[in-house]
Amino acid sequence: MSDVVVARSLDEAQGALADHPGATVLAGGTDLMVEINRGLRRPSHVVGVAQVPELRQWSIADDRVIVGGGVTYTEMMTTPLADAAPALAQAARTVGSPPIRNAGTLGGNLGTASPAGDTLPVLAALNAKIVVVGPDGERRMALDDFVVGVKRTSLRPGELIVRAEMDRPAGRQEFLKIGPRNAMVISMAGLALVADHDARAVRCALGAVAAGIPRARVAEAWVAERIDWDNGAGVDDEVAAEFGQRVAAASSPIDDHRSTAAYRRHAVAVLATRALKRAFTEEGAADA
Repeated sequence: MSDVVVARSLDEAQGALADHPGATVLAGGTDLMVEINRGLRRPSHVVGVAQVPELRQWSIADDRVIVGGGVTYTEMMTTPLADAAPALAQAARTVGSPPIRNAGTLGGNLGTASPAGDTLPVLAALNAKIVVVGPDGERRMALDDFVVGVKRTSLRPGELIVRAEMDRPAGRQEFLKIGPRNAMVISMAGLALVADHDARAVRCALGAVAAGIPRARVAEAWVAERIDWDNGAGVDDEVAAEFGQRVAAASSPIDDHRSTAAYRRHAVAVLATRALKRAFTEEGAADA
């Protein structure tokens, strides 16, 4: 039997984690309860944070979007966040069923740190900083410093994920993934792509095709030099296809029960080509 503390403020949550630094944090429970039911986890101490109001906050500025760790997928889809961070909303729509989206949270997705976590490529492409608090105060880190391996994070004992602070670039955002069916599926391959017209940059991050959430930085730099940023829309088909191949080269997929490495690498190339063309259609350029 686990000892459970239901925190109703950030101070209460921090106090409970200070008392038990190795406690398991429970937000929506959509990942944790699966592991408990399968006998993979038997936490001795649990700190519930679903009722912590500070974690449910979000805000939007001209160049920044801040999303609390307790914000649910449904809120990402149905509030003004969906317009401010459209790729985040696209990713949220692909997660599970309505009950799962009502319970699951951004902080939970971060804490699980699965390479197939749908929001993680979006956060990486939006240059998100992950903010955590703990006994030593507040820390801010990039996603690739936070996720350090398959289901491994750099969280220290007693630390709690508070929020993600991400860019709000002037340009289109896309999230695409592929699975064996159209709904309620764990990603076999996915990516997020952001067109930042102010910075004249393309940012592309990958999911489910590496141990972490890699950015395709070589491909990003290559394609940014081949886009006519001054004169608007359109990407040449050959450029888009080559971009896809270069993005796929940034992946390091494996064979497992969901897919082969070869298929994942091919899928990444197709998704990257498609996302780039969507981001630079005439409609997309007008939106930017």
